[in-house]
Amino acid sequence: MSHLEARPVLAAMIAALFLSACGGKSQESSRIYPLGDKVQVGHLIYTAHETQWLTQIQQDPTPRIPQDRFFLIRITAVNSGGGVAAVPNMVIENDQGKTYEELSNGDGVPQWVGYLREVRPADTIQGYVVFDAPAAHYKLRVMDETNEKAELIDIPLSFNSETPGVQLPTTDEPNIKKDIRH
Repeated sequence: MSHLEARPVLAAMIAALFLSACGGKSQESSRIYPLGDKVQVGHLIYTAHETQWLTQIQQDPTPRIPQDRFFLIRITAVNSGGGVAAVPNMVIENDQGKTYEELSNGDGVPQWVGYLREVRPADTIQGYVVFDAPAAHYKLRVMDETNEKAELIDIPLSFNSETPGVQLPTTDEPNIKKDIRH
């Protein structure tokens, strides 16, 4: 191949590299927001409020059991635009880059926000999004109404909602010795 024949091929390769370097930038996050912060992506303003880890969801006649654990994230999404906006489905990503898609079935989840969501201008949707994932630290990926821009919300690993309230014994109970020294 002569130098003149190689130029169009080289130009095409450079253009492809440039486009691949620029492509996908719209889905990269410029910042990771902490849980509880308002995150604006396009016309949607998200807030992730709290999380719950569940080993099952109570349903009649039998409980619903996940492959790993049910991970519920309570969110709000406000539409700041002038028209009805779709609220895209969400994804969580662990520290190793593995992703888990939002479940389309929220049976048994109180205040489930739904899977196909629309929000009118200046209106809000709120409730829980549901994932089936192993317990870990995650980032929640939220998208704009066109599914082109994304931001990340840091979701720390916390088991607060699974910790049952335990009453500690007091020294006034008859079976507990107040002083074990003799």
